[in-house]
Amino acid sequence: MDGAYFRVHHFAQQLASPFPLLAAVGAKTRKIEIGTAVIDMRYENPHYMAEDAGAADLIAGGRLQLGISRGSPEQVIDGWRYFGYRPIEGDDDSEMGRRHAEEFLELLRGKGFARPNPRPMFPNPPGLLRLEPHSEGLRERIWWGSASNATAAWAGKLGMNLQTSTLKFDETGEPLHIQQAAQIRAFRAAWKEAGHTRTPRISVSRSIFALLDDRDRAYFGRGSKEEDSIGYLDESTRAIFGRSYAAEPDVLIEELRKDEAIAEADTLLLTVPNQLGVAYNAHVIEGILTAVAPALGWR
Repeated sequence: MDGAYFRVHHFAQQLASPFPLLAAVGAKTRKIEIGTAVIDMRYENPHYMAEDAGAADLIAGGRLQLGISRGSPEQVIDGWRYFGYRPIEGDDDSEMGRRHAEEFLELLRGKGFARPNPRPMFPNPPGLLRLEPHSEGLRERIWWGSASNATAAWAGKLGMNLQTSTLKFDETGEPLHIQQAAQIRAFRAAWKEAGHTRTPRISVSRSIFALLDDRDRAYFGRGSKEEDSIGYLDESTRAIFGRSYAAEPDVLIEELRKDEAIAEADTLLLTVPNQLGVAYNAHVIEGILTAVAPALGWR
């Protein structure tokens, strides 16, 4: 496994402020990437977030991979309002989240913008001041969690990496993996058109369980989620929710070979059912690493 990515949900009974956790993981590990999937930018102060992200990345030695987005369905109604945020006139909350993201990206460039006090508490470098601490290279390790082709193209234009999850707006009626493959191609086209010189990274998320013992079969072997499902995120937004992959390893390998989005991406994020506990999740991950990944050429 190359990394660990953490969910961020406000008002849920779990850790909702990611940067203390990211810094702690960064201090205790040496090699793995440490990320999020995703930070809801509707809740974020871009300036404070840039300081927290810079500090956590320096503690981790430049291993942060931050997934940010407009956010997923919430625990409460318009929770960002309790954090003091309101869309500007003419915008909705999605546009507010993207505006916060653009501000955050600009701050991570490390360019000075604030006029220094002529009588400062500490000596200042010459010129306008930037936020500190600044972590060089973090700007290129920001990912946008996209649920549509349009926001994937927007992320490519801005030079963010791309995260696609197990949920996407249903734009064509096709299976999720086919829609996501098209979404990834739209992202790459926008990236190329924008003239970015580095190679972007692209991840897809999947729920994958190798049925190796009676526990696995009891939890996941009943075949209840072998097909994508359709639902509505709100009154008008139709979404497609990805199936779970759960089967004996040989069957699982053949099913995963057919997933077009996995083939298009370079990074696979495995969603793990954290309510089942650390020991069982370690078993789930080890099963995929030993019984599935080698046959598919995953490293």
